Amino acid sequence: MMKSTRLALLAATMLGATGMAMAQDAELTIESWRNDDLTIWQEKLIPAFEAKHPGIKVTFAPSAPTEYNAVLNSKLDAGTAGDLITCRPFDASLSLYEKGHLTDLKDLENMSNFSDVAKAAWSTDDGSATFCVPMASVIHGFIYNADAFEELGIEPPKTNEEFYAVLEKIKEDGTYIPMAMGAKDQWEAATMGYTNIGPNYWKGEEGRLALISGEQKLTDEQWVKPLGEIAKWAPYLGDGFEAQAYPDSQNLFTLGRAAIFPAGSWEIAIFNDQADFKLGAFPPPVQNAGDECYISDHTDIGIGMNAKTENAEAARTFLNWVGSAEFASLYANSLPGFFSLSSETVEMEDPLAREFVSWRENCKSTIRPAHQILSRGTPNLWNEMWNVSANVLRGAQAPEDGAKQLQDGLAGWYEPQQ
Repeated sequence: MMKSTRLALLAATMLGATGMAMAQDAELTIESWRNDDLTIWQEKLIPAFEAKHPGIKVTFAPSAPTEYNAVLNSKLDAGTAGDLITCRPFDASLSLYEKGHLTDLKDLENMSNFSDVAKAAWSTDDGSATFCVPMASVIHGFIYNADAFEELGIEPPKTNEEFYAVLEKIKEDGTYIPMAMGAKDQWEAATMGYTNIGPNYWKGEEGRLALISGEQKLTDEQWVKPLGEIAKWAPYLGDGFEAQAYPDSQNLFTLGRAAIFPAGSWEIAIFNDQADFKLGAFPPPVQNAGDECYISDHTDIGIGMNAKTENAEAARTFLNWVGSAEFASLYANSLPGFFSLSSETVEMEDPLAREFVSWRENCKSTIRPAHQILSRGTPNLWNEMWNVSANVLRGAQAPEDGAKQLQDGLAGWYEPQQ
């Protein structure tokens, strides 16, 4: 009897240990297009997670950025994709959810750490499901050569009037090109031009949502005026800016030949590495002193769970950690310029990144207006904004005509604008 009892206890102990191992031990693979931050995942993020969850092993397995969508879709269709899927914002990820490839994560505990604006890029149109945990956004503004500003006795501008006074003073001095931006690649005219300064005119989310509902049109004054502003930039962009590519603009600035760079915060790490002068940043100037300010704080990257993963419990544990304050701080400081979307306070170590993110304290955040819903048809509104912004910048199209082109294109397929 005693022997039978001991055997039963031993069997129960072994079974319990096996059950625990089965519950804890899992291997997760992350699919991503961000192959440039492989070492950060390997050396900082994954070790921090595994230290707290020793039964879960994580592998970061990125694809080439230009091949990611095709590679990921092929793997998902074949049932060979990783457990965790890095999510591009809006329609690309929404399509994956609608096809059943991503799981609704709305009930994840740490999803409560994100605002509706932060989650919008990875939620259904009606907000009933959120299928990726927000990881980071990029903020738009202007990066400047602080040494040049000091040399010329210039302070960062706060209003439009001050902005043009600064550009004029730099131009008159002649030492520097006032601002580095080209029109050749088009996207930067829309991204760092029109939708950088535009939120101060259409009042951020108020205008963006009104465009989606059809209450506002792209030919309304608040949408035309920022096109008019970037048309005024041409005299300050240097000779030949019309044929200047994005890398050319970067080089002009980092080599110290231009004083200001209309920027996305992703430039921070690049400019810190390449520029041998002190850097500063200022937000898009408001129209008049005392006006409420708005910034393009654009959702850039999230992460979700493969609906067919065999490690759902471990994957949810990892995703909940991604929603934590620990991950927010680690990620934002490992990749300065990619800012946490969490409501948790994140102390930034890089001074330029700290400047960018400080604008959230006084300005209202919004996302690029063409990215949710409004670029699903033909013509694609975001691509049209590239074209129109570049044309207006180089003087090939009047702002009013450009706005009409945008509105006519959108109304051609989007019912609320008809």
